[in-house]
Amino acid sequence: MADPDGHGGGTAELTGVELAPELTRYLPYLMRRAFAYVSSKADRSTQARDYAVLAGLADGHRTSQQALAERLEINRTIMVKLIDRLQAEGYVTRTRNPDNRRSYVLSLTDAGRAALTRMQSSVLERDRLLTANLTPAERTRLNELLRTVLGEPDKTPSTVGTEYLITQVFYLLRRRGDALVSDKGMRVRDFGALSAIGKLGPCPQQQFARYLALTEPTAALIVDDFVDKGLVTRGQDPDDRRRYALELTGLGRERLVYLTDAMDRLQAEIVETFGGPRAEAELHTLIHKVLAAPVAAGAGPAH
Repeated sequence: MADPDGHGGGTAELTGVELAPELTRYLPYLMRRAFAYVSSKADRSTQARDYAVLAGLADGHRTSQQALAERLEINRTIMVKLIDRLQAEGYVTRTRNPDNRRSYVLSLTDAGRAALTRMQSSVLERDRLLTANLTPAERTRLNELLRTVLGEPDKTPSTVGTEYLITQVFYLLRRRGDALVSDKGMRVRDFGALSAIGKLGPCPQQQFARYLALTEPTAALIVDDFVDKGLVTRGQDPDDRRRYALELTGLGRERLVYLTDAMDRLQAEIVETFGGPRAEAELHTLIHKVLAAPVAAGAGPAH
């Protein structure tokens, strides 16, 4: 099955289209769409992640490689390769931790500080373009809310941008959601697709793809996977016998109930993180505004 999360250079989800409100009311699904938006406009260089790592070391405090990986929500294996490269470029030094010889302590070099300064203007400009529909105050508030979802917001470097924060919140919620549903062999990303077929079915595959704003090849791969797992049947469309009509099986309906319960629990955890629904609703509003059609030239907020 293709990766609808868009890893490796693109996204299988269409952007700039109206999204189903019954799905986007769940922050994990909405953040998935925000990640698709960021990915569609992503800087294909390593600069965004390099910047986050260098910014994380810029406070002058020596930190372990493992602690920085956890702090920045970066996979440990990826972090090892990332630090290897940054060390080779002379931006970071890595030495054995005297208190724990199995771990490394990282420090930023003078060359690393210079590189961080060079990167900063580029990162800020990209964030300005990605959040063109927001005022500066809204952009600041969005970043504050995203940091809250990540937890311990004061430990996330203050200089990392919206693009990085959206990506890390998506990864965090995906991991937490997957952990809730893994015992049934499901992924949290299955929720939207099963919900769509449950709502629309029996429906043609093209309608399913449009509802979820997916490319048709991606929709076909998702349906193939569901059919193989016994969650969906491909019947014949009574209005056009050349087309399939998708419908949930009994097992598919059971799994949808299971996934919906998990999403409700994850959503409740997020609201608890914010201390109530008000800030969570504010984050929804700002993400929707980011995802809205770009403002016309000269008509956007002043920057």
